[in-house]
Amino acid sequence: MTIKHEVPSYLTQHGIGPWGDYLEQIDRVTPYLGNLARWVETMKRPKRILVVDVPIERDDGTIAHFEGYRVQHNTSRGPGKGGVRFHQDVTLSEVMALSAWMTVKNAAVNVPYGGAKGGIRVDPKTLSQGELQRMTRRYTSEINIIIGPNKDIPAPDVNTNEQIMAWMMDTYSMNQGSTASGVVTGKPISLGGSLGRREATGRGVFVVGCEAAAKRGLNIHGAKVAVQGFGNVGGIAARLFSEAGAKVVAVQDHISTVVRSSGLDVAALQAHVNETGSVAGFKGGEEISDRAQFWAVDCDILVPAALEQQITVENASSIRAKIILEGANGPTSPAADDILHEKGVLVVPDVIANAGGVTVSYFEWVQDFSSFFWTEDEINLRLTRIMREAFTAVWQLAEEKKVSLRTAAFIVACTRVLQAREMRGLYP
Repeated sequence: MTIKHEVPSYLTQHGIGPWGDYLEQIDRVTPYLGNLARWVETMKRPKRILVVDVPIERDDGTIAHFEGYRVQHNTSRGPGKGGVRFHQDVTLSEVMALSAWMTVKNAAVNVPYGGAKGGIRVDPKTLSQGELQRMTRRYTSEINIIIGPNKDIPAPDVNTNEQIMAWMMDTYSMNQGSTASGVVTGKPISLGGSLGRREATGRGVFVVGCEAAAKRGLNIHGAKVAVQGFGNVGGIAARLFSEAGAKVVAVQDHISTVVRSSGLDVAALQAHVNETGSVAGFKGGEEISDRAQFWAVDCDILVPAALEQQITVENASSIRAKIILEGANGPTSPAADDILHEKGVLVVPDVIANAGGVTVSYFEWVQDFSSFFWTEDEINLRLTRIMREAFTAVWQLAEEKKVSLRTAAFIVACTRVLQAREMRGLYP
């Protein structure tokens, strides 16, 4: 049965987008929340939404305006936490959904954050380095009133990186009159960034992938892996799987798809991407012209690590993988989830699979506050422990309740968030 949700005035039922997927996920978990279900509307309503105009002067002297967002979904368990993405297709619905998934993700792995997300509707490839800096600084100034080390801590996301975080930190610090290294995570090491942060999300995907494979009796050595997205998440995950003896048989990015049944040379592919910006033209594999064929590649493990809403009713039935590790946020629609469940595919949801990034962001934040920094080995050990414990808890609950891993993860997370809400009460 399809539930028609109450849609806020700034969205429409027809164009509800990713936010609609999130609401459906909340509906699926509500029957398992017991007395806490009386608070469930808390999960369906972002705490705060800020839409800002971001004007800059272009290098040619013209003035350009960009639309920016920062959404704080929930802060019952701690300050907001979530990335900032620069992409031409960013929408308010998308940022709302991403902020909500951050709430669930942080609670699922039990780090003391709420959920937030930000974005600017822009193709950063159309900007010079100077224009990119001016846009970043203006956006940071516009959202300055709601971010801070104890309020809301941005981080890198799609098309943002350490340099963007450095500019954001500096802009916020200049407005505060003192250096505030804890206002963002994913910073350069020289500015208080954490060792291991750049690889953290991909490493987390690999760690929970190994755990899921063990539960399914799949040996990682020799397993066939297909990866969509070859950036900071997919690229790292592919490398770690390859180093563990798996065969990366297909990689798709925003331009092209390359396949090789005997396994791609991941290191050579990464060098090619670093040089050219895409997997297109890589001589160590066969290029596929039809992007849709990627989903039908013969593989054991599929890692969607690009954007949301990639696995849909149109392609879910063609997927041949035994395990899907959601490296991206929201890559699978609820309807596609049902198809995959019927096919016996194990889907490890984004709120667990890609939580390595925010976990090490938490480590970075803690290190900034204490001004005491850990070794990379310490960070990776702590990350692995947290990811394994979170996966095990979700797996056990899924077995107990006879539900999917996604529903189990939402049960764990929503219970933690709504218990905090109930204990805090309503003010005034």
